[in-house]
Amino acid sequence: MARFVFIAMPNNYSKRLILFIDYANVYQGARHSFFNQTDPHYMGQIDPMKYAQFIRDSAPAGSMRHVEQVRLYTGLPDPNKEPKTYGACLKQINVWQQAHVKVISRPLKYPSNWPMEKARQKGVDVALAIDFVALALDGKYDVGVIASTDTDLKPALEYVQQKCPYCFTEVTSWDAKSFGSFPYNTRLSIPGKNLWCTWVRKSNYDQIADLTDYNI
Repeated sequence: MARFVFIAMPNNYSKRLILFIDYANVYQGARHSFFNQTDPHYMGQIDPMKYAQFIRDSAPAGSMRHVEQVRLYTGLPDPNKEPKTYGACLKQINVWQQAHVKVISRPLKYPSNWPMEKARQKGVDVALAIDFVALALDGKYDVGVIASTDTDLKPALEYVQQKCPYCFTEVTSWDAKSFGSFPYNTRLSIPGKNLWCTWVRKSNYDQIADLTDYNI
């Protein structure tokens, strides 16, 4: 029977950080926290690598870290149904990949009454959760950070905390309250556990924003 062996590293060891981004959740969260829905669509976009570097630099005191990898999970439009949006997404994905971001995409699911009802992501949260657990068990990271408020990801956080005692599990979310937005701050949490959250204020968002209009 296979066993997973974890080796405790000294405190001065630079821990490998992987950021797992649920992109649609992060984008919509930024929109709701800092912008009006009538603002240009690119307000809310982020630069994934800058986001990871901000999280690295916001680590708890005494924790040395480096960005090992950034993994971004997103839905992909149907090129036949939404050719313009599909083209814009490919441009954006190309920019991410040039910055060495690992992009994992899943086709959007279109309802029978589309376009009256919007297409939705299908399987993105499952892919993120599986990778979060698998990479922890494979010893690929010391710090795993989930950028999402989707509660479907809580079981993955709980599992890694239970099975990987030398992995640090963390989350990150938008600090809407500091900006005066409603609803107030939301974040993933585990009852009875002190789960570190890196809060991102509007001033922080401005430093990690990507305001490129990929439709042009």
